[in-house]
Amino acid sequence: MQISKATADLMNAQVGNELGASNQYLQIASYFDGESLSRLAKFFYDQAEEEREHAMKFVHYLMDVGAELSIAAIPATKTDIGTAEKAFEMSLAWEQEVTSQINAMMDLAIQEKDYASQAFLQWFVTEQVEEVSTMESMLQVVRKAGEKNLLMVEAYLTHRE
Repeated sequence: MQISKATADLMNAQVGNELGASNQYLQIASYFDGESLSRLAKFFYDQAEEEREHAMKFVHYLMDVGAELSIAAIPATKTDIGTAEKAFEMSLAWEQEVTSQINAMMDLAIQEKDYASQAFLQWFVTEQVEEVSTMESMLQVVRKAGEKNLLMVEAYLTHRE
């Protein structure tokens, strides 16, 4: 194995974290679908797919470095979405947590002088800046529009694409 067991363990955990995020974003997308807010639903369906792609990047990296894949149980999603604001608050908190997880992996890779893992993780470090920024921006837009004006958010998303 070309990486330490500690690094492999964190990356395996991250596979589960990313798949859990994908499931949570699917749950949120279905909430918006049920509210006939198709652009918000699409936003979260796309997020779900992106999180799955992130999980697969970790899977492939683990395979490339000769580590074993061990995906932990993925917890059930939170189903009590309730509002667009809550959906984006949850999403922002999640992306901030993922940023902490990625940073912990990078810290370990630096400590272990694991340059290959550092190079691999750098993409995620940069990606998390974008993810947090997007969720912060969307939360701000939703708060400005308010729950009664989510059609304005739908229009905003149409023009954002």
